[in-house]
Amino acid sequence: MIIVGRDTCRQLDAALDREWLVTNGLGGYASGTVAGAHTRRYHGLLVAALEPPRGRTVMLSRIDEEIVVDDRTFYLGTNEYHDGTINPNGYIHLEECRVEDAIPTFTFNVPDARLTKTIWMENGQNTTYLRYTLAEDSRPATLRAALFVTYRSFHHETIGTPDWVFGVAETERGLEINAFQGARTLRVRASSGARFIQTGVWYWRYLHRRERDRGLDCLEDLYSPGLLTCALQPGDSVTIQASAEDWGAMPNDFADALDRRRARQRKLWAAIPLSTQISEMRDLVVAADQFVVSAPTGRHHDEGRATGIIAGYHWFDEWGRDALIALPGILLETGRPSDARSLLRRYAGLVDHGMLPNRIPDEIQTPAFNTIDATLWFFQALDRYLRATRDDSLLAEVFPVLEDVYRWHQDQTRFGIQVDTDGLLEGGAPGVQLTWMDAKVGDWVVTPRRGKPVEVNALWYNALRMLDDWSRHLGGSTSRYREAAAQAYESFNERFWYAEGGYLYDVVDGENGDDPSLRPNQVLAIGLVYPTLDPRRWESVLHHVDRHLLTPYGLRTLAPESPEYRGQYLGDQRDRDAAYHQGTVWPWLLGPYADACKRAGRDVSTLKSALGDLLRTSGDVGLGTISEIFDGNAPYKPAGTIAQAWSVGEVLRAWRRIVQE
Repeated sequence: MIIVGRDTCRQLDAALDREWLVTNGLGGYASGTVAGAHTRRYHGLLVAALEPPRGRTVMLSRIDEEIVVDDRTFYLGTNEYHDGTINPNGYIHLEECRVEDAIPTFTFNVPDARLTKTIWMENGQNTTYLRYTLAEDSRPATLRAALFVTYRSFHHETIGTPDWVFGVAETERGLEINAFQGARTLRVRASSGARFIQTGVWYWRYLHRRERDRGLDCLEDLYSPGLLTCALQPGDSVTIQASAEDWGAMPNDFADALDRRRARQRKLWAAIPLSTQISEMRDLVVAADQFVVSAPTGRHHDEGRATGIIAGYHWFDEWGRDALIALPGILLETGRPSDARSLLRRYAGLVDHGMLPNRIPDEIQTPAFNTIDATLWFFQALDRYLRATRDDSLLAEVFPVLEDVYRWHQDQTRFGIQVDTDGLLEGGAPGVQLTWMDAKVGDWVVTPRRGKPVEVNALWYNALRMLDDWSRHLGGSTSRYREAAAQAYESFNERFWYAEGGYLYDVVDGENGDDPSLRPNQVLAIGLVYPTLDPRRWESVLHHVDRHLLTPYGLRTLAPESPEYRGQYLGDQRDRDAAYHQGTVWPWLLGPYADACKRAGRDVSTLKSALGDLLRTSGDVGLGTISEIFDGNAPYKPAGTIAQAWSVGEVLRAWRRIVQE
């Protein structure tokens, strides 16, 4: 449970820095700040995935509440406008924000009344609920809830015009709000006793301060079709339901909806050993579920649905590399092997020319295969799944695909990806970023890493060893895989050792020769199932990683001594992308680092402490989850997305690896 107390709630900047997130298993979500004002274009009470898990559209942006006690009106909403004006300033009445089982509840105190607001979504639907409850010790009050709507991609901002009037119809079932002809209808209704007062007014130039900080468009206009008003006696509750679904699909059991959601959330952790650990870890098990979505199995809607993993909230879609790195923690450590199987089968069906796409496509997109390592991470995810389940039927089903991967990489697939004469995997093309360090601004690839990247070849060696194992297990021939693995191992130890530095080159045979930049990618050569590096060199590598890259929240992507090091992630897109993999700290790397430390037989008590520090950040930005990145310089300010799948997944896995094994 995360509790943000009164002192923080009533400090505007601190309350705006803390964000909550509720998801629906389709890619849709509701999200905002503790204070109530939106700081991102991505905030909204109903961001519906109209083409699950994509097509995310902001429909209901916000609700500004006011409560009338006797003849006194108290405004509970908070907004920030273009000139810095805060109006209203309802955060001054906020007593507490509590996030339990990923469900946020806000408590407002005004003279003679206490009102709580709880927000959740229906799993598997683009439907959001807001429940308001007047405390038993309050005086009778009237709640007024002003609706603010829009209709736009969550990547954009709304620019209103006086002649843009949303259609509003009051029906027996509730309100039907249409932005324009052809738009999906927003349906809104209250549980009981609410009356709608139509207004039809534009509010202009709201400020999204986080977008301003990122150098992006940051102003938005919102339309208010009207407000719902309801009289409340002490102990009364009223629930507002907002949905992109048809009336017939929307649940009518308002009284049971919250209990149903809570029961589902608690079921996620109740039956697994992780839940018996510290409370932050229990929160993280529930947070892992936020990334799991239902996705199309193929390129046609009639082929059914399967499991997917959203890379991060708010702005990421499903990415192949991210999903496969996150899978062991997000699905296996949380007791969801059937979902892991579903995702692996789906991804095997996406392989083309021996490659998995970087960004997983929907039905109309052309897949982008600009990744050298996503396919190799498939081997890792499959291996962890098989070790957990002994599912020989899945292995037999996908093994022909894996053999095809081997053949394409031996010959040559896209972007010059091929096995060189030394048995190592190389790849790259001008203007293309192929590894996980994939920042690009215009034509500028910030960390191109063309040639033979260290982690790619560690993954390649492991893929060869796994092919050898699996082929024998299925009764096939293995000599070619065993011989290829032996050559790769020998060449790796001969080519990648940087004797002068006492660690591994990040890339060999690169555009400018061998690259001695001290980066964290080399820990995979120790920590993967089959270590690629000679054990006599493990401690030297880990010593340099500890000294130059390890922070309380993950590993830096570049040593501070490098001239290219950037210790802060801020500024416009170019400045941020220039720092993205040039010193910025990534929490997900604690997973491979933990593997390496365990493999080397090190005392991992300090790593346990670091994981605990990282878990405690779940109350600082994205409540109950883990951010994408942190600054490379102290105090290691969190940045990027507020919730990242491989951050959550690898911390879950590392915690199990360190604490429970």
